[in-house]
Amino acid sequence: MNEGHRVLSIEDDPAIAKYLRTALEAQGFAVEIAATARDGLNSLIARRPDVVLLDLGLPDEDGQAFIRKVREWSETPIIVVSAREQESEKIAALENGADDYLTKPFSPGELMARIRVALRHAQKLGANNSEIYESEGLKVDLAARLVCVDGEEVHLTPIEYKLLVLLVRHAGKVLTHGQLLKEVWGQHSLENTHYLRIHTQHLREKLKDDPLRPRFIVTEPGIGYRLKQ
Repeated sequence: MNEGHRVLSIEDDPAIAKYLRTALEAQGFAVEIAATARDGLNSLIARRPDVVLLDLGLPDEDGQAFIRKVREWSETPIIVVSAREQESEKIAALENGADDYLTKPFSPGELMARIRVALRHAQKLGANNSEIYESEGLKVDLAARLVCVDGEEVHLTPIEYKLLVLLVRHAGKVLTHGQLLKEVWGQHSLENTHYLRIHTQHLREKLKDDPLRPRFIVTEPGIGYRLKQ
C-alpha cells in the first residue's frame, strides 16, 4: 500500500531513528534518515520525499526555524515528532507550516495513520482541479456554493460557509485557532476565540456532527480543528 512513498526522518537520536526506520520500512515506505537540519534540508532538496518527520530539538537548528525555512519554497507535508508537549510548541509548529504534530512516545499505528492522512492531503492539493469535495456523506460544491450532508442540502450563514471552505481546502490538516480566526475574521480578531467556538458549534449542529463522535470536524484540544479526510 505504501510502496514507493518516500519518508525523510530528521532525527538526531539514533535509537529513535532506528525505531522509525524499522516501523516505516515494515509498512513498505522507503526511508531516509538525517541527523541534522542541514542534512535534512539537503535530503529534502535532493530526494524530494513524500513526507517529512521532524524532531524539533536538532543539534544545529531548532525545528521551528527549519519549518519556516522549508515553507518558503516547499509544500511537502511535515509531521513534527517531538518530546515537547507544550501547546505553545504545537501551535507554533502548525502556524509555521507543519501539517501535524505527534508527541513522543507514540504508537506505530498512530504514526502510520498521521502519515497516511498527510499523504492524502498532499495528493489532493497536487491533483485537485475539482471544485467538489466529498467525504463520509459530506459534499461541498465550491463552485455552486452548495453543501449537502447525506444527500440533503444544508443552509449555512456566510461565516459558517467560509469556515467550512477553509477546513475543506485543508482537509486532513490541523488548523490552529489563530489561523482560522485570521482567515475568517481577519488579523484584528486573533484574540476572539469565542467567535470561533460559537460558529464551529453552529456549523457542527447544521452538519449533524456530534463533537464527541465526529464524522467531519475533529477538535484538537487547545490547538484548533481538523476536517477528517
